[in-house]
Amino acid sequence: MEGRDVRGHYEGLAAEYDEHWVYGPDYIPWMSSRITEALRLGPMDRIADIGSGTGLFAREVAKQLQPRHPILCVDPSAAMLGQLGTPPPSDLTPVVASAEDIAEGRTRLPYEQLDAMWLKESVHHVADQASTLRGLAERLAPGGRLLVVMLPATIQYPLFEAALARFEELQPDPAVIEGHLRAAGLKAGLAHAEHELRIDRDKYLGMVRARYMSLLSTFSDSEIEKGIEEMRIAHPEPVLVFPDRFAFVLGQRGGGSK
Repeated sequence: MEGRDVRGHYEGLAAEYDEHWVYGPDYIPWMSSRITEALRLGPMDRIADIGSGTGLFAREVAKQLQPRHPILCVDPSAAMLGQLGTPPPSDLTPVVASAEDIAEGRTRLPYEQLDAMWLKESVHHVADQASTLRGLAERLAPGGRLLVVMLPATIQYPLFEAALARFEELQPDPAVIEGHLRAAGLKAGLAHAEHELRIDRDKYLGMVRARYMSLLSTFSDSEIEKGIEEMRIAHPEPVLVFPDRFAFVLGQRGGGSK
């Protein structure tokens, strides 16, 4: 998305990452169910969560799916993957690697081919999205599916104006990602899903101060504090209610039954 220290951002946030991302009790199950449905996952699938972070969604997918093969949690941050536990759950296998490492074959996975993989809000960290998605597509078995879950080009978060403007400047267009999957030889389509978030205002302000979105790491401490004050004035209500809308870009390799 931009040339900042993304890995350093997540290394520093690892210990408290789950606290910032669990908006409410139903968010993680909701998103995990949407991922499972979009990819048409089955218990026998060999699955990877690329950019898994602490495994929030992989853990819930595994709970819902009961996979026969452990889900691979792939992330370049060892600190984030360390939050899986020591040892990690038997249905999750951590792999310290970036999406580029997997796409370019620098890191070998436990499975020769994958039946399904997803990237949840991580594709914007990839410098060469077309090349990386093509490399990931090549790791799919016949009939394999690759899902990119991402925010749309504009969002309705109650952030300060400078953050919203920078988001729009930097966020990839889901239609472009769909084109990359088609160029990689996959049958691709684009859909959307929306979830209403209700979150205590002070908690959300704390999340912004902690830079829960990597976008916020591009702002200085003083800029963050100024932005938080702007948010306080714009949103005096004690509970913030806003839509979390996602683009689901799905590609499928030919030759399979699904």
